[in-house]
Amino acid sequence: MTQPRWHQLIRGRRVRALIAGFALVMLVLGLSGVRSTMAAWTDSEGANGSFTAAKVPAPTFTKTCKYSSGVLGLGAKVEVYWKLPAGYQLSDIVVEASTSGLGSVLAPITGFSLTGNTTSTGGGTYTTDVPVNLLGGLLGLGSELEIAFFAKHASGWRSQPAAVTSNAGLIAGLGGTCRNLTA
Repeated sequence: MTQPRWHQLIRGRRVRALIAGFALVMLVLGLSGVRSTMAAWTDSEGANGSFTAAKVPAPTFTKTCKYSSGVLGLGAKVEVYWKLPAGYQLSDIVVEASTSGLGSVLAPITGFSLTGNTTSTGGGTYTTDVPVNLLGGLLGLGSELEIAFFAKHASGWRSQPAAVTSNAGLIAGLGGTCRNLTA
């Protein structure tokens, strides 16, 4: 079945009108995207600025720590004498420990309560007793353990550690020592 000639003409005109309309739309859209500007992209003025991060103050030691061996190593503890930084409370302090050696990591002391093991000596100074049996195998044979006190700010930032290291001695706490690692 063939279409009449006038139908083919109308159909051909529609296609040409559609192509012409599309070309016109593209031309208008293309020209409307180009605009001139008088803006200058360089300037001879400069600006300087600086910023600093707040520093969380660390707890400080009031005297050298002490290792108490207890009776035959039972009840052994490390006594740490320290002071809160100005503006901080006991609840802002975090205590962590690590064993000496390559790859040792500071970690919270399991079973240890800072408030339960700390006594106020007045004026923002404290004595904290860290039981050796909680320190995960500090049973002698020259084991060394680092105990660190950090002040924690409300933002989550921590101070540098105030740290001590203790050595349980060879057997049953004999010859055990403790020394402050930071001032």
